[in-house]
Parts: sequence; structure tokens; C-alpha cells
Amino acid sequence: MAAEHSEHATYWRERGACLRVDPELFFPPGSGTLTHVQIDDAKAVCRRCPVLEQCLGWAMEFGPVEGVWGGTTESERRLMRGRAVQGPGGTATRAA
Repeated sequence: MAAEHSEHATYWRERGACLRVDPELFFPPGSGTLTHVQIDDAKAVCRRCPVLEQCLGWAMEFGPVEGVWGGTTESERRLMRGRAVQGPGGTATRAA
């Protein structure tokens, strides 16, 4: 039963625009101009992807994951997680 739930939860991967692209595009090495170009190219694929939101949701839930997922880099997702923890005005919120 758990395997069925897991497979259903990731069915969106079968519809990703990235399936038709070399996976290495989404995992750029290091930093520098060429890396930024590769990230931009990967994000361009993501922008035309029908499952962009599901992909980003997966990366946010199971992060940290390396590479470009849902049109974002790991550092961008880290910032998004930080903002989600902060309340209005940039103050940290506590779980009830």
C-alpha cells in the first residue's frame, strides 16, 4: 500500500518537460558564468513544463535537494522556506 501511495504521489514526473532533456542540464557544477547559463537554460525548460507546481512542491517538501526543480535552485528554495517560517514584517513565527 505504501508503494502505491508513493507512486501516485510522484506520477507528475511522467509528464515533466525535463523527460525530453539531458538530466545533466538540471544539475550544474560549481559556479561561474557557464553555470549561470546552464541554470537559465534549465529554468527555461521548467517555464514550459505542465507540472512545474508539482515539481516545486515536491522539492520543497523533500528538500534540500540539489539541482533545478520546479524552476528554482536549491538556494532559491532555501530562501522560500525561510520566508515561509517568518511571519509578517520578517519576524519568526512559532508553531502552536
